[in-house]
Amino acid sequence: MTTRPHTPLRPLWLCRACAAPWPCGPARLTLLREYAHDRVALLVYLGGLLHDAAGQLHPLNPHDGPDPAQLFDRFLGWAKSVRATAAPAHEVA
Repeated sequence: MTTRPHTPLRPLWLCRACAAPWPCGPARLTLLREYAHDRVALLVYLGGLLHDAAGQLHPLNPHDGPDPAQLFDRFLGWAKSVRATAAPAHEVA
């Protein structure tokens, strides 16, 4: 059985494999592996996707469009905070 990749279905920004809001959990894990040695590049890449998603999601629902803070958390917030959550408990401030 072939596993479908967890890639975004644009302009809805849902996962093609599991229909969760993209980036879903499996997509996040894949991105973390692919950018394991370059966190800045990951954040730049996700920032570009955030820009694309905001521009594509707003016209779909212009009166009750996506909340900017929620989009930030969905696309960048998780990647920015992964290092802190992966650190041992005694190192987290």
